[in-house]
Amino acid sequence: MGIKAALPKYEIYFYNTVLCLAMFWAANWIFDVSSSNANRKTFKTGVRPGWYYFGRKMDTADFEWMMWFSTFREHILFALSGHVLFAKICSMLAPQYRSLVYMVYGLLAVWTSMGWTYVTLILSHCILLYSISLVKIRWLCFVTGLCTLATFKCEPFVSWQAGFVEGDFELRQVLFYGGCGFTIMRCMSFALENCERKDGNYNILELLKYNFYLPFFYFGPIMTFDKFYVQANKSDLTRKEREMWNISLQGAVHLAAIIVVDILFHFMYILTIPTDLKLLKKTSDWALVGLAYFNLVYDWVKAAVMFGVINTVSRLDHLDPPKPPKCITMLYVFAETHFDRGINEWLCKYVYDYLGGKHENVVEELVATLCTFGVTILWLGPCEVVLIWAFFNCFGLNFELWTAKFFSMEPFASLEMGMSEAMSRRIRAVFNTFNFWSIVLYNILALNSLDFAKMVAKRLFLKGFPFTTIIVMFVTYCLVQVIKERERRQALIDDPDPLPPPAPPAAAAAAAASATGGAAAPAAAPPVADPSKEKAE
Repeated sequence: MGIKAALPKYEIYFYNTVLCLAMFWAANWIFDVSSSNANRKTFKTGVRPGWYYFGRKMDTADFEWMMWFSTFREHILFALSGHVLFAKICSMLAPQYRSLVYMVYGLLAVWTSMGWTYVTLILSHCILLYSISLVKIRWLCFVTGLCTLATFKCEPFVSWQAGFVEGDFELRQVLFYGGCGFTIMRCMSFALENCERKDGNYNILELLKYNFYLPFFYFGPIMTFDKFYVQANKSDLTRKEREMWNISLQGAVHLAAIIVVDILFHFMYILTIPTDLKLLKKTSDWALVGLAYFNLVYDWVKAAVMFGVINTVSRLDHLDPPKPPKCITMLYVFAETHFDRGINEWLCKYVYDYLGGKHENVVEELVATLCTFGVTILWLGPCEVVLIWAFFNCFGLNFELWTAKFFSMEPFASLEMGMSEAMSRRIRAVFNTFNFWSIVLYNILALNSLDFAKMVAKRLFLKGFPFTTIIVMFVTYCLVQVIKERERRQALIDDPDPLPPPAPPAAAAAAAASATGGAAAPAAAPPVADPSKEKAE
């Protein structure tokens, strides 16, 4: 089945209607649970007084969101605004030195916030991995980088290195792990790119410019060194038409998203409710399923907004940063599931695609996914929840390939060729429906807890069977069809169907002769296409 397979318009309208009604119904259940339990004792730490205008409490359970857009927003805005100001002045006066100015400002900002001993720690890791990269042995660079990353995940190395941070403030731990973790990943990217360079080596100054670019330093996203090096040293700083308008619009969209999320936190406590298992046992099936879905949607929104703010600043610096992650509402396959596109591109470039090749061989794909999730486990920090999450996602990614290989064999291939494209799309959507909920259940393990994921699975497939199961799967089927329709329209924009060829001259002459009543030799009829060949094409 091609991606351009179309369904009747009335069928698509029906799917959209069912989906919208189901979303409103689930949101209404969550709103009722939030309103009736706002003063619950277990909610004291997660639900606190919100905006005065609403007269309602607000869900403040996500430390990361509150840190960015409430508690420390002035500090973050001050640091990024200073970067934008100095970068703009440098771009106007001495554009050839702008990457050096980025490095100096970033180095001073890190020094001011974390102290000179922390800067010394970061520089030592940079020098170590730079020295290893001069040997130009790829596996040695990779092993050294992973061992260095492991020192931030296990004792006593963590405590020893944490002692290099001066002061005692709330963001100390977040900035320490964020800066060190992303530094190691950037240094590994530099080392691996230096191994690929055939003539000479990159200068260590290029590594420091790459690592101390302030917008990316603490919170990412990761931009591979080869892309950063080309873009940061680009001499032509002219912008495309309407580029500044697009950057301004992007900033306005992110600001609107922050306001909308904060407003919704006053009415739906989607982050605090999953922490109270006693309350979850009393909630309806719709509220529980809606909580699982909205938690994943929120995590995508958070990643898109946080990385989007940083990306807006980097686009002002004439960089092309990694795009926001693909929304869970637009996903139904494991191959496209990620919440950080920068890390995803890093893993694909240096591990997954490097080992997996074209991703057609089952054994190569298994080795590639095992190594990829092995690095991911080390990046996230080995623990029970991360190991379970990695196992199920690794299995899901390989199971997709096994299923595709199996159904490409006979007699399944002939059966699909014998049916219409619309029917093939409907059947595939049925299988994608179960795949979608596998993605949801596997990922709420990492975002919430193992107990919450177990409760959702039991309520959806055991206690709620068959009524809840059938209805939820039907709504999910409608969602998958809506996603496929959006992909179809995007494919038509990216690769429009060719126009029909013009009429041959003989046929045009015959038509003219018949219109004037003259005699003309009949044009040769075009050969009749073989339906089976047409279908195969």
